[in-house]
Amino acid sequence: MALALTPAAAKHVTKYLAKRGKGLGVRLGVKTTGCSGLAYKLEYVDEHAPEDLLFDTEGVKLMIDPKSFAYLDGTTLDYVREGLNEGFKFNNPNERDRCGCGESFRV
Repeated sequence: MALALTPAAAKHVTKYLAKRGKGLGVRLGVKTTGCSGLAYKLEYVDEHAPEDLLFDTEGVKLMIDPKSFAYLDGTTLDYVREGLNEGFKFNNPNERDRCGCGESFRV
């Protein structure tokens, strides 16, 4: 499978990179934390690491390390507005459970 961005997420990333004045794209990943075990990571990157897997979706480069890819394969990153809140949302088909506070997940 692969990783993907929705048009809304791609628009937000492109706009932010332009505002920053530099950057190749976005790195997705996971880290061990929270009550369910894993949490999502997202960071803007200026250069890719040699071990990164690269995806190009909606004109934006997505990078991910091979270890995180096992947990995020098939994920679509969206950018949503819900009431007064807005931010990135991971739509991960591998996610089986999420902690009550929403900060971590389990596969």
